[in-house]
Amino acid sequence: MSGARRREEPPHAQQHAVANGGAAGRGSVWGKALRSDSAWNDKDEFLDVIYWFRQIIAVILGIIWGVVPLKGFVGIAVFCLINAGVLYLYFSSFQQIDEEEYGGTWELTKEGFMTSFALFLVVWIIFYTAIHYD
Repeated sequence: MSGARRREEPPHAQQHAVANGGAAGRGSVWGKALRSDSAWNDKDEFLDVIYWFRQIIAVILGIIWGVVPLKGFVGIAVFCLINAGVLYLYFSSFQQIDEEEYGGTWELTKEGFMTSFALFLVVWIIFYTAIHYD
């Protein structure tokens, strides 16, 4: 994917960032995250986006699993597949980044996974217990 095209930020956006103390605001990171094929100059910024997307997915799936009520290994396995699959599609197809710049596909796929798994379990247990426990 080394031939993937990148959109560069326009010069006025770079001047605006310099005028704001040299760093772009929070909105610009999420703006880049939601735009297809964005240019990620800072690797840590993109890894933060991956991390927080995982946390959002974990909360949403934890609520759904708790309300449905899904139980056992099937719930855990489906969470793992959805979590890894959605993020893989995000960074490989939507953002079209070069995975090798970040240590390979596996490094991006596991970025923040255990934290999101723990959050998913907590949310799942809380919602399941609150709704379905007698």
